[in-house]
Amino acid sequence: MTDTSVMEDTVRWLTAPGKGLLAADESQPTIEKRLNARGIECTEDNRRFYRSLLVTTPGVADYIAGIIFHDETMHQSTDDGEPIPEACSARGIVPGIKVDRGTTELPGSPFDEKITQGLDGLADRLVGYRQQGARFTKWRNVYEIGRGTPSAQAIEANAEVLARYAAIVQSVGMVPIVEPEVLKDGDHGVERACEVNEVVLLAVFNALYRHKVIPELMVLKPSMAVAGKQIAAATPETVAAYTLRSLRRTVPAAVPAIHFLSGGQTPSEATANLNAMNNAPGPRPWTIGFSYSRAIQDPVQEAWGGHTQNREIAQQAFVHRARLNSAARDGRYSPDMEETA
Repeated sequence: MTDTSVMEDTVRWLTAPGKGLLAADESQPTIEKRLNARGIECTEDNRRFYRSLLVTTPGVADYIAGIIFHDETMHQSTDDGEPIPEACSARGIVPGIKVDRGTTELPGSPFDEKITQGLDGLADRLVGYRQQGARFTKWRNVYEIGRGTPSAQAIEANAEVLARYAAIVQSVGMVPIVEPEVLKDGDHGVERACEVNEVVLLAVFNALYRHKVIPELMVLKPSMAVAGKQIAAATPETVAAYTLRSLRRTVPAAVPAIHFLSGGQTPSEATANLNAMNNAPGPRPWTIGFSYSRAIQDPVQEAWGGHTQNREIAQQAFVHRARLNSAARDGRYSPDMEETA
């Protein structure tokens, strides 16, 4: 039987009061797209410098409990030559690792839906990541809202993959982050997003139960119930009400934390919506926090601009955005705080 004590410690750290997660696990094509959009050349050294900048930001450990990395980062070092995972741990931040290998076409789907790959050899890869210092993992599956989608086939197939992943991760003593992302693309409203989130989460937790995944030793990273990109954004209170409805109907109280993805929201939208959820009426048996990528990193990359001399300014932008999300995690955020760097 797997010793759960390390996983229990990791969960306690990832759910520490006032803290959330940073998702800095972009694949090379994704980070290249984001850096190029700001006129930054996506070289290996620029990627290393940027991720080193994040990890070594003074004071950010007050707001960030863990950082999810891409495989490349696990082999990189800070400007001082310290391996990035070790630099994380030394500053009180738990290093994690994205372990899926991206999406591929779901065979038989009439809607060109996706399924995530990477289960082959996962247990062996996890052993290596543990030796490098990683204590938790992330796996992302995606669901599109459209006419006929997500299909029952895609919902069930993706749930099975997420559950198999989580079971493997726990079997080697690491904490799995389970990420069923309902994409923001489309012209759906918050009501439809809520309906899809509910169906997806129900399938995911049924599969997790079948595979004997321990709910107390995992973290859920879902989407908020937000309107599609072609529809005007709903108020934070509306997003909170619909999101919490889907969670209360599907997520066991035994799950310790729900750290939301930002999923195409602006930094201020993601923070305001998180704040509304932590101020909404009704029961919330889980820690409700954040595991944001672009909603934290966009201002940092803009401040950095690919210039070494902007390191300190970029780090200030990182701390500022992390502090705002920390406040939202406790229901203390106000839009007035946006202007106070």
